[in-house]
Amino acid sequence: MGVDYYNILKVSRNATEEDLKKSYKKMAMKWHPDKNAVNTTEAEAKFKQISEAYDVLSDPKKRQIYDLYGDEVLKSGLYPPNGGGGRGFKFDSRDAADIFEEFFGGLNGGKGKGGSGRGGGKLKKAAPLENKLSCSLEELYKGSKRKMKISRTVLDDSGNPSTIEEILAITIKPGWKNGTKITFPEKGNHEPGSTPGDLIFIVDEKPHPIFKRNGNDLVVNQKISLLDALTGKTLNLTMLDGRDLSIQVSDIVKPGHEMVIQNEGMPISKEPGKNGDLRIKFDIKFPSRLSVEQKSDLRRVFSRSTD
Repeated sequence: MGVDYYNILKVSRNATEEDLKKSYKKMAMKWHPDKNAVNTTEAEAKFKQISEAYDVLSDPKKRQIYDLYGDEVLKSGLYPPNGGGGRGFKFDSRDAADIFEEFFGGLNGGKGKGGSGRGGGKLKKAAPLENKLSCSLEELYKGSKRKMKISRTVLDDSGNPSTIEEILAITIKPGWKNGTKITFPEKGNHEPGSTPGDLIFIVDEKPHPIFKRNGNDLVVNQKISLLDALTGKTLNLTMLDGRDLSIQVSDIVKPGHEMVIQNEGMPISKEPGKNGDLRIKFDIKFPSRLSVEQKSDLRRVFSRSTD
């Protein structure tokens, strides 16, 4: 026997009509050329083989001749014992498209036989399933690994929908920004007449009690007394990776002053090893009242500094 139609459809030799239909549906959806853009030539050959096998085995007369004498005799039309008189079996790509249309309503979701045209166009992709991925600023600074439990709709071999749950591993890379999308191809919902949609997680940055992000920079508001603004102060900040950063403020801090510490901001995801800056914005606390003696002392000090 030249071609093993049973093996092509992955069914036993005593397969029923339902067995044939079930296997054809599964394999035709897998190997349709429009679903295999990378290996189109291989897919076209497989798709035609699958369709030809179903066409022969689903027809009682063709199947009987094939079982008795093989595919070469079936295609020649020289059926024993007479040795002739029959019409040879011939199969082409248009027949494959017709069979597919009977099962799935064509590639554009028509109504089967008699629908709007043969083949033509590609199976549409189901709409993506989007979920927010809430991330702390610490996670976006250091990177993180998450496991997310998802629910999605899938179709069985007969096209019936069901809901399954799945655990997905997500790697959050240092420096990712709010709105970054993580895509899991074809892990979304599967709808009849379409290919499975994608699952997309969108980074949602949570507010931080101390730091605010501005692009790749980190901004912190620092309150400082008037005395410290004039005489200097050592600031101690706990950074997002847990480090204690000691910053010496030696210059006179004027209202609206901003101090920039280079490379202490957020990691830059596209430039590993580089960070943005840390920007410290000062808020000078002025005393609510001064005694006569304090005012006199201040006048004396400032009058000297301006001489």
